[in-house]
Amino acid sequence: MSKRPLIGITTSDRKSHTAWLFDWFAVWRHGGRPLRLSPSRPWPEHLDGLIIGGGDDIQAHLYDAEVQIDVRVDPQRDELELELLETFIPRGTPVLGICRGAQLINVYLGGTLDPDIYTTHEGLKRRRTVLPRKTVDIVGDSQLHRILRVSWCRINSLHHQAVRQAGRGIEIVARDRDGLVQGIESREHDFLIGVQWHPEWLIFNRPQQRLIRALAKAAMRRRREAESPA
Repeated sequence: MSKRPLIGITTSDRKSHTAWLFDWFAVWRHGGRPLRLSPSRPWPEHLDGLIIGGGDDIQAHLYDAEVQIDVRVDPQRDELELELLETFIPRGTPVLGICRGAQLINVYLGGTLDPDIYTTHEGLKRRRTVLPRKTVDIVGDSQLHRILRVSWCRINSLHHQAVRQAGRGIEIVARDRDGLVQGIESREHDFLIGVQWHPEWLIFNRPQQRLIRALAKAAMRRRREAESPA
């Protein structure tokens, strides 16, 4: 048996090989054993950690919003990820949401989303890039602040949706300079964090790699707890 904690990473069936390599490397370099989870793949009964990854828009009816006709959705993936959260959050499995993943965690807990930030925020500059071109402020004394060890950081931006109303037990712990929600975490779980950016693409950025490392360490602790005699 591998000594590395098993960390599932959700993707679509359409995800490119290159994008998956960034996901795989981000987890592997910090001691985890990455496992790709998608609608066409069976998932195991046990995971030590879970990443809900980035991707297509979340179906509007899941958060009582109007359907957007010009966006791409993945209903099978929505179903998979909601089932994974329903299974693993109650078990205390560490969970990290990335971009779409942060949004899905919030929706799962009864929160809402802004379906199109460029429609609802007049004059918002369009910044779609994997490079760290946007500034985010982190709430002091939050779990995210303790992990990143910075009060602000530069991030990438690949989204047009964002968290609007926080779900049950969710705290908003990071916003960009336009006021958009960029980070959330749960008050009711040891490790349930969502970030609107993509830390896996920022391979030379120390604060962002601390986030992946923190998940891997939490997954290892969870694995040791599961293996220890009752």
